[in-house]
Amino acid sequence: MSHGRSPDSMGLSWRTAGESHGPALVALLEGLPAGLLVDLAAVQHGMGRRWKAYGRGPRAKIEQDRVECLSGLKRGVTLGSPLALLVHNSDTRVDQLPNLAAPRPGHADLAGVLRNRCRDVRAVLERASARETAARVALGEVVRQLLALFEIEAFGYVTALGGIAAAAAPEDRAALRAQRDRSVFFGFDTACDAAWRACIEAAAEAGDSVGGVVEVQVWGCPPGLGGTAQHSDRLDARLMAGLASLPAIKGVEIGLGFRAAELPGSAVHDEIVPAQGGWAGLGRSSNRIGGVEGGYSNGQVIRLRAAMKPIPTMRRGAASVDLEAMQPARATYERSDVCAVPAASVAAEAVVLLELASALRARLGGVSVEEMVQRWRRLGREERPADWPEDVAGLGGHAS
Repeated sequence: MSHGRSPDSMGLSWRTAGESHGPALVALLEGLPAGLLVDLAAVQHGMGRRWKAYGRGPRAKIEQDRVECLSGLKRGVTLGSPLALLVHNSDTRVDQLPNLAAPRPGHADLAGVLRNRCRDVRAVLERASARETAARVALGEVVRQLLALFEIEAFGYVTALGGIAAAAAPEDRAALRAQRDRSVFFGFDTACDAAWRACIEAAAEAGDSVGGVVEVQVWGCPPGLGGTAQHSDRLDARLMAGLASLPAIKGVEIGLGFRAAELPGSAVHDEIVPAQGGWAGLGRSSNRIGGVEGGYSNGQVIRLRAAMKPIPTMRRGAASVDLEAMQPARATYERSDVCAVPAASVAAEAVVLLELASALRARLGGVSVEEMVQRWRRLGREERPADWPEDVAGLGGHAS
């Protein structure tokens, strides 16, 4: 968290607390402008999407993810002070649930035990659980409402599941949204739904689990969000780190991603062209680089992909060691999903929203929504580069 800086330059910061089977999750968001009308019903609706997809486990039948605002609002409007949200857990048995005798490969179990020098696996897994992402989804739904004022939208969906990839996503935004919302997997290629369902059912029958790939597109992002003053300012690093921070994510790409390493530069970089309607009259002939160049958004659609490994908790178990007996054993089974890839697309959308909102706050500053809107209008969308100073000295009226 930044200290000693003007509120105009801080962006947003957030933290979460809570355990998977504790009383609740807590989410704290600092840096919101005053004057944002927050629709908590819309936040609640967004939270519900985490449990709706096919492949979720028994907990989906009991958790309601009820959201309560503890601070930061007056009559539903942000005060500019920290916003605190409470996400209630329905299963609160953290003190009664048994320990795990044998840690699960692929989970934080063994690494946490080795770190703590204590065999209490539950003390590790309760916080490491993907349940924590519910708090981030709640915050993401709040900042979605801020970004909507500037017509910036992040949209997540599933592109592959169990090695079965969907066709290319439609370019039309309305079609993409409609198709995703019809799919029980939050995909856009409904022809894949039957194959994905069969894949999950086969894994469930075998006591196994399934991974996949999610994608997030960002529409309406202006050029210049992010920065190069410090490594932590770079938008691509922030977006990739946000996605990689989600449990089970093992790979992140922007644009062509790893494919860019196989191609010549002429087949990777997006040529700059005059474009009526583009920001400052400029556009690109393609969007292979994915909307982020040199640490800044470039005004193109931002396209991110994240690869999610199969969930490490499997009914069939995996080879492990009983930590007390120090003998080979099967990993202890905990109630779990067979596939959480669709839920990961919701969480991925949330962390992208949070990073974008933070970058936008840092770019525009202002202590109120009204000030942000005024500064947005001065970004120069309708201007032309020929009208701007040739030298940076001209920005301060110092040109000779």
